[in-house]
Amino acid sequence: MRRLVVRPRVGSPLQLLLLACPFALAGYAGVRLLADDWLSVALWFVGAALVHDLVLLPLYAGADRLVARGLGMVGRREWTVFVRVPAALSGLLLLIWFPLISGQVADHYSSATTLSGDEFLSRWLLITAVLFGGSAVMLLSRSLRSLRLRRATKERPPVSH
Repeated sequence: MRRLVVRPRVGSPLQLLLLACPFALAGYAGVRLLADDWLSVALWFVGAALVHDLVLLPLYAGADRLVARGLGMVGRREWTVFVRVPAALSGLLLLIWFPLISGQVADHYSSATTLSGDEFLSRWLLITAVLFGGSAVMLLSRSLRSLRLRRATKERPPVSH
């Protein structure tokens, strides 16, 4: 009886080098980040995880359930993804850029970069509108394609054997 030996698949040296580069960069960034004030960084990460798990996750999970339930009531539960994706992307941008969007650090941003920090709210709103508008265009395109397919199926003559 032959025994099948499974060898791990190893890529080419170029693939291994390309895979090692992000890990090396992350390691370097971690060492630099933790070099000065490792306790504050650790507390920030723990606090961020707690805020996400105890505050943000229930908020966006509840909002998602409300949207799914509302669309389910009108018989369009499959449209949930057309709300979910732009809302998630917009929320992620808000989370990342919140200090600048809210204007809390606009003066500090202006002094550090010599650029105005007052435009972040309008830009975030514009990006959010574009995301939801693009999603609406995709939904409309899908609905029209589905309608054309149904109409073509109804107009097709029956197959005779």
